[in-house]
Amino acid sequence: MKTTVQSELPLITIILVPFIYLAYVWEKLPEKVPMHWNMEGEIDRYGDKSELILIPLLLPLLIYVLFTIIPKIDPKDKLKYMGKKYTVLKTVLTVFMSALSMMIIYAAMNESFYNPNYILLLIGVLFAILGNYFKTLRANYFIGIKTPWTLENETVWKETHKLAGKIWFIGGLMIIFGSLILDKTANTVLFVTITVTITLIPVVYSYFKYQRVTQQ
Repeated sequence: MKTTVQSELPLITIILVPFIYLAYVWEKLPEKVPMHWNMEGEIDRYGDKSELILIPLLLPLLIYVLFTIIPKIDPKDKLKYMGKKYTVLKTVLTVFMSALSMMIIYAAMNESFYNPNYILLLIGVLFAILGNYFKTLRANYFIGIKTPWTLENETVWKETHKLAGKIWFIGGLMIIFGSLILDKTANTVLFVTITVTITLIPVVYSYFKYQRVTQQ
């Protein structure tokens, strides 16, 4: 996965967009802006507007830096062989974090988060996309379902990620549909339930799969 300034320029531009947007609206922002909302979309914490600078720093920029560095420090040295698939995954996550940053800054400026379902819908899309990529992930210590059993056995890693890919994709679609048709409270319950389920099932599966594989 050789990277050059020219090949990375589109992603760098995407990272800069929320910084540029924040600079554009800076003078319009009050000194105290909303910094946190509850599940109903109601403001439950205000902070100094300077805190907003952390949003693009900790979301798109940090994700981009991590995904650029990780293949170089991966002890298993597997991620660099994913080639374009890894680049696409890095792009998807960076774009997602940049879009999320824009939404948060916009909500802070307008002191309103009209419908939290929009955020959950965006996360649902991300879950579905990640589900498509799980089966292509090679064993590593940074990305994927990292349990003692998947990291110990290549077969367990592959089978666990095949299963995880399917249920994350389905779970993502369910969150998307829920965000479109359910009210805020019901969709929040659905989101939490699905997230816990698609997280726990692969972990439990990896344990039992490891027991079967090692006893053969």
